[in-house]
This record gives sequence, C-alpha cells and structure tokens, in this order.
Amino acid sequence: MAHTCQSCGMPLNKDPQGGGYEADGAKSTLYCSICYDQGTFRHPDATVQEFQQHCVEALMRSGMPKIMAWLFTRGIPRLSRWKNA
Repeated sequence: MAHTCQSCGMPLNKDPQGGGYEADGAKSTLYCSICYDQGTFRHPDATVQEFQQHCVEALMRSGMPKIMAWLFTRGIPRLSRWKNA
C-alpha cells in the first residue's frame, strides 16, 4: 500500500476517508479521496503544473503559508499519476 496519495502526495493516513474509492466501491490504496472517487480523478484534464498550483491554493486556503504550500507540493511531478504526463 502506498503511504502517500500518488496524485497529490498527501499522507493517506491524513485523509478523513482513508483513501479514494474505485469504481467497484473498493478503497483505493494509491489515491486519496480528495483526488480520486469512483475510479476517476476529480481533476482529470489538469496538467501537472495546473494541479500543483491547485494544491498550493488549496493549502493556502486552509491557512498554510505560501512557501510551505509550495514545499509540500514540489514533489507532485514525481508521483505515479504524473510520471508519464
């Protein structure tokens, strides 16, 4: 089981739902519920740069300073979802 979401990098143990869901209702072991639901990504057409910016903005809305949000999201391009993007 992946320890972090392979789309956004959030630790799966920090996900209130413990992970997203596959189309068959099974819990995803790769993606969090914020990124993935019912077997599809919530932002399917986003480029890695667009998604990274979306994550920075979401973290800032939750009260995180911009520099910390940027640091938390800089590894996104190396995650499984984005490796071949």
